[in-house]
Amino acid sequence: ALETLKMFEKKDSRVKSAAATNLSFLYYLENELAQATNYADLAVNSDRYNPAALTNKGNTVFANGDYEKAAEFYKEALRNDSSCTEALYNLGLTYKKLNRIDEALDFFLKLHSILQNSAQVFYQLSNLYEIMEDPNQAIQWLLPLISIVPTDPHILSKLGKLYDNEGDKSEAFHYYYESYRYFPSNIEVIEWLGAYYID
Repeated sequence: ALETLKMFEKKDSRVKSAAATNLSFLYYLENELAQATNYADLAVNSDRYNPAALTNKGNTVFANGDYEKAAEFYKEALRNDSSCTEALYNLGLTYKKLNRIDEALDFFLKLHSILQNSAQVFYQLSNLYEIMEDPNQAIQWLLPLISIVPTDPHILSKLGKLYDNEGDKSEAFHYYYESYRYFPSNIEVIEWLGAYYID
């Protein structure tokens, strides 16, 4: 894939930008941040209005820990294409990282209106409400997630924990037991079930 894309580097700016965008993403996936950054810069310089190139540039900046600058690239990508879901998702993550929870929540709610059945979006919304110490809302976002990924032991145990914290032992037991069924070697879940049976 890398070799094929490198053949397009010499073409006109739009093709060069598309090839550089894909190369940047591939290097990013391989955790070669220096190369990913080089190709992200090339993609942005070839076509400043390419939202995917701007998102990739934001990703490389985010990976280097400069969250404020990453947010600027994601916002620019959204100015060029308001339906760029990758930029919207990453902007939500960036604000979550910056501990600007209300803003992160706004972006994930907007994303939910576009991608109504996205497991990742459901999870992020639930997690944000958990951070905001609103367990009822956290549960409400996890329940539809379970219908999408019914065998995820991590989500099942998280639901069990949230219900347990709310004092609903029977629902907590149900979700902890389901989690145990799919992943019987999670020590935390085993300990909770053992304590439940003792009680």
